Formats: sequence, C-alpha cells, structure tokens
Amino acid sequence: MLTPEFVEREYNNRALVKDHQRYFDRWQRDSEFVRATLPGRLDLPYGSDPRHRIDLFPAGPRSLGTLVFIHGGYWRSLDKDMFAWIAAAWNAAGVGVALPRYRLAPAVSIEAIVEDAIAATNWLFANGAQHGMNVERVVLSGHSAGGHLTAAVMAAPREKLAFDPARIAGAVPLSGVFEFEALRLFSFNSDFRLDAPSIARLNLAAKPRSIPAPMIVAAGANESSEFRRQSTLLAEAWKPQVEALMLLPGLDHFSIVDAFAERGAPLFEGTLALFTRTAA
Repeated sequence: MLTPEFVEREYNNRALVKDHQRYFDRWQRDSEFVRATLPGRLDLPYGSDPRHRIDLFPAGPRSLGTLVFIHGGYWRSLDKDMFAWIAAAWNAAGVGVALPRYRLAPAVSIEAIVEDAIAATNWLFANGAQHGMNVERVVLSGHSAGGHLTAAVMAAPREKLAFDPARIAGAVPLSGVFEFEALRLFSFNSDFRLDAPSIARLNLAAKPRSIPAPMIVAAGANESSEFRRQSTLLAEAWKPQVEALMLLPGLDHFSIVDAFAERGAPLFEGTLALFTRTAA
C-alpha cells in the first residue's frame, strides 16, 4: 500500500540525486554555448502563449530525420534552453533536433501540457521543412515529465494529430511517469491538482496508440524502484510496440540524459537505429 512517506522518497529525484545541481549547471553552460554557436532557429512560436516556443537545429540536406526532445522538470520547472547541448551530438550524427517549451503547472494542468506537446508536434510537421528540418522521419523523445509527454503524444486521439502517423519513425521516453495514482500522495500535487478523474484520463498503460511506431523505453538502473517500475509497466503494457526496455546500469535520473547524447552509448545507438532502420 502506498504511503505519502514512500511516495515522497521514491518520486523526489532531486533529493535522491544529491549532486543534481551539477548536472543543471553543466547543461545550462553547455547549452548557452550551443545556442550561440550552432546554427539554429530559436524561439519559434507554435502557439499563442509566451511558452509556446520551439528551437530547431537542422542537420543539413543529408539529414536522417528529426529528433524531438521534450524537457523534464516535473511539468513545473526547467526549460528547453537548458537542453540545447544535446543538439551537438545528434547533429553530428546527421539528425536534426527540435526542442519544444511548454506551459507549466500550476498555471495549467498536466492535461493542458499534453495538449502543448501535441500542438508542438503538429507545428513541427507543418512548418519544420521550411526551416531546414527533415520531417519525413521523426523520432519523439523526452526525459522525466518529457518522457510522459512523449508517450502521451503516441496515445493521443487520432483526430488531434495533424500529420500522417507513419512519419513518426519511433519514440524513446526516458525515466517517465505513465501511471499517476502515486502522485496524488506526492507533495508536488499541490501544483498538479490531480484527482481521480484526471488520473484516469492521464494514465497511459491501458490506452491504445494512434502512432504505431516502434518504441524504446529507458530508465537508469540506479533510479528509484518506482521510476524503474513505471518504465517497466509501460514497456510490458505496450508490447510489442515497445521493442526494448533499457534499465541502464550505473545511470540515475539525471545521468541518463547524458547517455542519451553520448555517441556509442546503447541508448544513443538504439535511438539512432530508429532513423537508420526507417531510412534503409
């Protein structure tokens, strides 16, 4: 039986990873350099809210496709600007990168944030090509809250998707939350305002997918038991569409993002294969 004490311990990743600020500082520093030096189209509007902005980093005319990376922050903090650093490695591998920003709780609900993720994806397919992006092959990805949003787009009702789902080459949710009952007991629910009806609408394991592309679900083996369970739950529920569950040794809730942008690392190479397999 879940208790508030257990949930607080298992879901508070910043408390579990004592040096998390070291990651944030490095990501911010490296992203400032990338935004200043790597050719990109920054802060393009995909909606009416000031947070409806997306950054695009094209990989040139021989691009394999576009990687969408949705940032984390428990739907209530962080920003796309902190994750521009991942574009350097992915551009070098021949993949363009799209980084959407979305509205945050408590100003809006998690359900509204899902709508932002869908809107950003729709905008990318409609407008990405004119900004130099190859949107014939797109892989959706995201970390933590962004991992949830990645899976939520895959399960969005077909009528909300303004593109051909066959253009999605794959999806890679990292360290996400896919079932929400535990978060009712979490202190952050003062911002989420989850109740039984909203939890039922947000839960993903039993939802059908509108996008049939292959998926890799990943989490760090050093993450909490609940975060490992969340990824395992989605991977089992969404078989055979989820082709691989990666519980990666030595990685915690934040170092997994580094592995996602590390050439030769299993997570990077598995994601890259989604593009090359589709392109073959």
